[in-house]
Amino acid sequence: MINRIRELFGERGADTRPADGSHGPDALQIAAAALLVHAACVDASFDDVERRRILDILLRRFSLEPEEAETLLAAAEDRADGAVQILGFTRTVKDNYSDGERVALVEMLWEVVLADGRVDAHEAQLMRRIGGLIYVSDRDSAIARRRAAARVRRKEVG
Repeated sequence: MINRIRELFGERGADTRPADGSHGPDALQIAAAALLVHAACVDASFDDVERRRILDILLRRFSLEPEEAETLLAAAEDRADGAVQILGFTRTVKDNYSDGERVALVEMLWEVVLADGRVDAHEAQLMRRIGGLIYVSDRDSAIARRRAAARVRRKEVG
Protein backbone atom coordinates (compact mmCIF):
# COMPACT_ATOMS: atom_id res chain seq x y z
CA MET A 1 0.00 0.00 0.00
CA ILE A 2 2.72 2.48 0.94
CA ASN A 3 4.55 1.93 -2.33
CA ARG A 4 1.30 2.41 -4.27
CA ILE A 5 0.71 5.72 -2.46
CA ARG A 6 4.23 6.90 -3.26
CA GLU A 7 3.89 5.77 -6.87
CA LEU A 8 0.56 7.52 -7.36
CA PHE A 9 1.84 10.79 -5.95
CA GLY A 10 5.33 10.67 -7.37
CA GLU A 11 4.49 9.94 -10.97
CA ARG A 12 1.08 11.41 -11.60
CA GLY A 13 0.54 14.28 -9.16
CA ALA A 14 -3.07 15.45 -9.16
CA ASP A 15 -4.14 12.95 -11.79
CA THR A 16 -4.59 10.03 -9.45
CA ARG A 17 -5.71 7.47 -12.03
CA PRO A 18 -3.70 4.31 -12.36
CA ALA A 19 -2.08 3.72 -15.76
CA ASP A 20 -5.06 1.64 -16.94
CA GLY A 21 -7.40 4.63 -16.44
CA SER A 22 -9.39 3.10 -13.59
CA HIS A 23 -9.77 4.60 -10.13
CA GLY A 24 -8.69 2.26 -7.38
CA PRO A 25 -9.22 2.80 -3.67
CA ASP A 26 -5.71 4.25 -3.31
CA ALA A 27 -6.48 7.04 -5.78
CA LEU A 28 -9.64 7.90 -3.89
CA GLN A 29 -7.80 7.95 -0.57
CA ILE A 30 -5.14 10.20 -2.05
CA ALA A 31 -7.74 12.62 -3.39
CA ALA A 32 -9.47 12.77 -0.01
CA ALA A 33 -6.20 13.16 1.93
CA ALA A 34 -4.99 15.96 -0.34
CA LEU A 35 -8.27 17.84 0.11
CA LEU A 36 -8.04 17.39 3.89
CA VAL A 37 -4.51 18.82 3.90
CA HIS A 38 -5.55 21.71 1.68
CA ALA A 39 -8.43 22.49 4.06
CA ALA A 40 -5.97 22.54 6.96
CA CYS A 41 -3.53 24.82 5.12
CA VAL A 42 -5.93 27.32 3.57
CA ASP A 43 -5.85 29.58 6.66
CA ALA A 44 -2.01 29.67 6.43
CA SER A 45 -1.74 27.71 9.67
CA PHE A 46 -1.29 23.93 9.53
CA ASP A 47 -0.65 23.03 13.15
CA ASP A 48 -0.23 19.81 15.12
CA VAL A 49 -3.92 19.76 16.10
CA GLU A 50 -5.00 19.75 12.46
CA ARG A 51 -2.33 17.23 11.52
CA ARG A 52 -3.41 14.84 14.29
CA ARG A 53 -7.03 15.31 13.24
CA ILE A 54 -6.21 14.36 9.65
CA LEU A 55 -4.27 11.30 10.79
CA ASP A 56 -7.20 10.27 12.98
CA ILE A 57 -9.59 10.67 10.04
CA LEU A 58 -7.35 8.66 7.71
CA LEU A 59 -6.98 5.87 10.26
CA ARG A 60 -10.69 5.82 11.06
CA ARG A 61 -12.23 6.27 7.62
CA PHE A 62 -9.82 4.23 5.52
CA SER A 63 -8.82 1.55 8.05
CA LEU A 64 -5.13 2.22 7.49
CA GLU A 65 -2.22 1.15 9.60
CA PRO A 66 -0.48 4.08 11.36
CA GLU A 67 2.54 3.90 9.02
CA GLU A 68 0.24 3.92 5.96
CA ALA A 69 -1.68 6.92 7.29
CA GLU A 70 1.59 8.80 7.92
CA THR A 71 2.83 8.02 4.39
CA LEU A 72 -0.48 9.08 2.86
CA LEU A 73 -0.49 12.31 4.86
CA ALA A 74 3.13 13.12 3.96
CA ALA A 75 2.40 12.57 0.28
CA ALA A 76 -0.78 14.67 0.50
CA GLU A 77 1.14 17.50 2.18
CA ASP A 78 3.54 17.56 -0.77
CA ARG A 79 0.72 17.91 -3.30
CA ALA A 80 -2.00 19.99 -1.66
CA ASP A 81 -0.65 23.46 -2.32
CA GLY A 82 -2.15 24.47 -5.66
CA ALA A 83 -5.61 25.24 -7.00
CA VAL A 84 -5.01 23.19 -10.14
CA GLN A 85 -4.37 20.11 -8.03
CA ILE A 86 -7.54 20.71 -6.03
CA LEU A 87 -9.53 20.54 -9.24
CA GLY A 88 -7.93 17.20 -10.11
CA PHE A 89 -8.70 15.80 -6.68
CA THR A 90 -12.27 17.10 -6.64
CA ARG A 91 -12.81 15.61 -10.11
CA THR A 92 -11.63 12.22 -8.81
CA VAL A 93 -14.05 12.49 -5.90
CA LYS A 94 -16.96 13.72 -8.03
CA ASP A 95 -16.50 10.99 -10.61
CA ASN A 96 -16.02 8.08 -8.21
CA TYR A 97 -17.65 8.73 -4.83
CA SER A 98 -21.33 8.07 -4.25
CA ASP A 99 -23.55 10.88 -2.97
CA GLY A 100 -23.15 9.59 0.59
CA GLU A 101 -19.39 9.28 0.26
CA ARG A 102 -19.12 12.86 -1.01
CA VAL A 103 -21.14 14.11 1.97
CA ALA A 104 -18.92 12.03 4.29
CA LEU A 105 -15.85 13.68 2.72
CA VAL A 106 -17.34 17.13 3.34
CA GLU A 107 -17.90 16.08 6.96
CA MET A 108 -14.22 15.04 7.20
CA LEU A 109 -13.20 18.39 5.71
CA TRP A 110 -15.36 20.26 8.22
CA GLU A 111 -13.76 18.24 11.02
CA VAL A 112 -10.33 19.47 9.92
CA VAL A 113 -11.50 23.07 9.44
CA LEU A 114 -13.11 23.08 12.89
CA ALA A 115 -10.15 21.43 14.63
CA ASP A 116 -8.66 24.78 15.70
CA GLY A 117 -12.00 26.04 17.04
CA ARG A 118 -12.69 28.66 14.39
CA VAL A 119 -13.60 29.02 10.72
CA ASP A 120 -11.98 31.92 8.91
CA ALA A 121 -13.22 33.43 5.65
CA HIS A 122 -10.76 31.45 3.51
CA GLU A 123 -11.85 28.16 5.06
CA ALA A 124 -15.54 28.97 4.62
CA GLN A 125 -14.95 29.90 0.98
CA LEU A 126 -12.96 26.71 0.37
CA MET A 127 -15.74 24.59 1.84
CA ARG A 128 -18.32 26.25 -0.43
CA ARG A 129 -16.02 25.77 -3.42
CA ILE A 130 -15.31 22.11 -2.73
CA GLY A 131 -18.99 21.44 -2.02
CA GLY A 132 -19.90 22.89 -5.38
CA LEU A 133 -17.16 21.04 -7.24
CA ILE A 134 -18.16 17.65 -5.81
CA TYR A 135 -21.91 18.33 -6.00
CA VAL A 136 -22.72 18.46 -2.28
CA SER A 137 -25.59 20.83 -1.57
CA ASP A 138 -25.32 23.68 0.94
CA ARG A 139 -27.94 21.88 3.05
CA ASP A 140 -25.95 18.63 3.13
CA SER A 141 -22.77 20.56 3.86
CA ALA A 142 -24.46 22.32 6.80
CA ILE A 143 -25.64 18.99 8.20
CA ALA A 144 -22.14 17.56 7.76
CA ARG A 145 -20.70 20.61 9.52
CA ARG A 146 -22.97 20.06 12.54
CA ARG A 147 -21.96 16.39 12.77
CA ALA A 148 -18.27 17.32 12.49
CA ALA A 149 -18.62 20.04 15.13
CA ALA A 150 -20.23 17.55 17.51
CA ARG A 151 -17.38 15.08 16.93
CA VAL A 152 -14.75 17.79 17.50
CA ARG A 153 -16.46 18.81 20.76
CA ARG A 154 -16.57 15.19 21.97
CA LYS A 155 -12.85 14.78 21.30
CA GLU A 156 -12.05 18.01 23.14
CA VAL A 157 -13.99 16.87 26.19
CA GLY A 158 -12.77 13.24 26.10
